[in-house]
Amino acid sequence: MECLLRRGDLDGVWKVAGEHDRTGVAVGNPARLELRHAELWAIFGLALLEVQRFKEAKEASERSLLTNPRNLMAQATLGSIQMAQGHLIEAEGAFRKLLLEHPRDINARLLLIVCLTRRLEVDLADQEIARVIRDEPDSYLVHSCVGGIYTALGRWAEYRMESERFHGLNPTSALAEYEQSFVDLLFGDMARGWEGYEARLRVPNEIKPQRAFAQPAWRGEAFARKTLLLWCEQGFGDTLMFVRYLPLVKALGGRVLLEVQPSLLAVAATCGGADEVIPRGASLPQHDLQASLLSLPFLLRTELASIPAEIPYLDVPAVVPHRQAIQEALASAKESTRIGLVWAGSPGHKRDLERSLPPSALGPLAALSGVTWFSFQLGARELPPLPELVSLAPLLLDFSDTAYALSGMDLVITVDTSVAHLAGALGIPTLLLLTFQPDFRWLLGREDSPWYPSLHLYRQPSYGDWKSVIRKVVADLTQGP
Repeated sequence: MECLLRRGDLDGVWKVAGEHDRTGVAVGNPARLELRHAELWAIFGLALLEVQRFKEAKEASERSLLTNPRNLMAQATLGSIQMAQGHLIEAEGAFRKLLLEHPRDINARLLLIVCLTRRLEVDLADQEIARVIRDEPDSYLVHSCVGGIYTALGRWAEYRMESERFHGLNPTSALAEYEQSFVDLLFGDMARGWEGYEARLRVPNEIKPQRAFAQPAWRGEAFARKTLLLWCEQGFGDTLMFVRYLPLVKALGGRVLLEVQPSLLAVAATCGGADEVIPRGASLPQHDLQASLLSLPFLLRTELASIPAEIPYLDVPAVVPHRQAIQEALASAKESTRIGLVWAGSPGHKRDLERSLPPSALGPLAALSGVTWFSFQLGARELPPLPELVSLAPLLLDFSDTAYALSGMDLVITVDTSVAHLAGALGIPTLLLLTFQPDFRWLLGREDSPWYPSLHLYRQPSYGDWKSVIRKVVADLTQGP
């Protein structure tokens, strides 16, 4: 049982447990369940919640509560499922009930604060924020949550006060310095922002598992007659965004090795500047120096005016696994306009519930005539209510397929995912749908991107307001250029 839970083998868990059917209803004798499994079921439920498998997360959490009705993690997960599904009143009630049983629990109070914020009950949220800061003034968890709420709501004066408060108590916190870099970059202070962003390398395992190299870190100096390894660090979008620096790096020295995620291998190889492209996980060739791709803006002293934004800097690879099938799918558009759609990101992303929108929210796009819609959404369980919608997801084996399919689009409409970066790197006209306070790379208050000239940015006018975003997209596309 424990092995299956830790591997995430849900079917195996159900088979071994036996007393619980797939609808979440107990069908056996709860007394037969072993108490020691309660915590594991709770952990399993939380893990399922984090990848938005809500039904199964609910089942696992309820299974935990069968053996231990007071398990805090399982109770919190059930409330979080309600919140994630938009049942905010019910979620608030669940969190308040949880706090009656566990009044000193930080996580329960932070969940209540997040829920109140999503309900836009700002005064009530502020009362809880004051209480949790009073009770746990040194906690980075509290500071990070409160700072994230102020950022999401655009309450910059309060954010700066909170930042100064926490820094006064924790002046050497690398996590706090890393967090502050996002705000600096969001406001366009790139010199300070990229320097602070390097603090992430001083908090092992906070972002990704720590990488250990015998070779010294490259500091941006010339490296003639040496070999430099540039390694991928975070998500697909980050890799796609920062490989643009390869030609600049190559101009400084000798041999350049590029390590990328395996599914990006062929696409990344189309970018000039790398002598060899290596899939992450493979044995690394001999090299003299190393640096993360995400450190290149700092090492090369990037300012707003010096962003290397020539597009396209990537191309469609020569070998595309599903080229023929994609061609046939695109041919269904005939003479109509081809528009690609992505409405959700990776479920494991910590802000995915904010940056993604339900497929039904794209319904107003049906007012546009003469369009064939193409879904690039992987793992979609529901499609937008649009006529002439073709799902390309089964044909997108890796980013080579995606790049080829994108190259056949007249326009792409997407939330903040790796597809936005790939479309931008390929120079494809793209409408990017952004949350009220977006990721740092999209800056504030502008409709264009200094990173990708082919992108047009559509921002939520207030927290959570996707309806206004889609209305503006429809109006702009109806009016035409």
